[in-house]
Amino acid sequence: MRNASVVTAFILLGIPHTHGLEATLFVLFLSFYVFTLIGNLLILLAIVSSSRLHTPMYFFLCKLSVCDIFFPSVSSPKMLLYLSGNSRAVSYAGCVCQLFFYHFLGCTECFLYTVMAYDRFVAICHPLRYTIIMSHRACAILAMGTSLFGCVQATFLTTLTFQLPYCGPNEVDYYFCDIPVMLKLACADTSALEMVGLISVGLMPLTCFLLILTSYSFIVCSILQIRSTEGRQRAFSTCSAHLTAILLSFMPVVLIYLQPTPNPWLNATVQVLNNLVTPMLNPLIYSLRNKEVKYSLRKVLQHLAFLPKK
Repeated sequence: MRNASVVTAFILLGIPHTHGLEATLFVLFLSFYVFTLIGNLLILLAIVSSSRLHTPMYFFLCKLSVCDIFFPSVSSPKMLLYLSGNSRAVSYAGCVCQLFFYHFLGCTECFLYTVMAYDRFVAICHPLRYTIIMSHRACAILAMGTSLFGCVQATFLTTLTFQLPYCGPNEVDYYFCDIPVMLKLACADTSALEMVGLISVGLMPLTCFLLILTSYSFIVCSILQIRSTEGRQRAFSTCSAHLTAILLSFMPVVLIYLQPTPNPWLNATVQVLNNLVTPMLNPLIYSLRNKEVKYSLRKVLQHLAFLPKK
């Protein structure tokens, strides 16, 4: 029988089966985190500083970079602290915040990828009406909508998880507070809530993925109708970066939340990749094959290099 006392703090046990590797993981994850922040900040600077990039596609890319700065910041700072020998304890409120902001930013990115696919659909399938359909007002509404729906989804999942009583034990067998590991600590039957959570977590990305698939089905049909080889290559080049980012973002969701028998080590490995590696790769994915972004980045770096030293 469990202790009836109410839990006021949780202890993060970290990534399973990594005891003794704290120093190596600290250096590795700190490197990923720093490169993620620098890469996405550079993308933001490149877009903001170049008037040529003030278009709907780059506006949404700008928001993606902001999400990619904050998304790893939900769990990474605390993980780096305990890997460096500091306390593994996190307060009850801190745990609630971790879970809420992780799913808020994750869901926002998911909706944002859907909006970016719609933007590419309009640009390629309806080029003459693009500026009318993707007006400043429409872009602002779509951008705010991604955050609003992300907030609603995260609020629902967080409320679902923390309405349960937690009366001990308080050891979270993971490196941050997430739904599957928190439900294991609840002092109540969680089978019904697990099913509701699974449907909710699975339904949202599945809906987004189907909408993205629909957009790209029309895009591919339109691209194949382009007569010039150069035109087709340019269209495919623009879309390939977005598709790569989508796969890197959606695959971890499937592996973590929709597997029939959860594997703690596999979950942690995939989630670290999702939290740190994917946000780090997004700036590379969107800049390496984009001449305009590369040109703007070069100008930003040159400007930073020639800044006078104080």
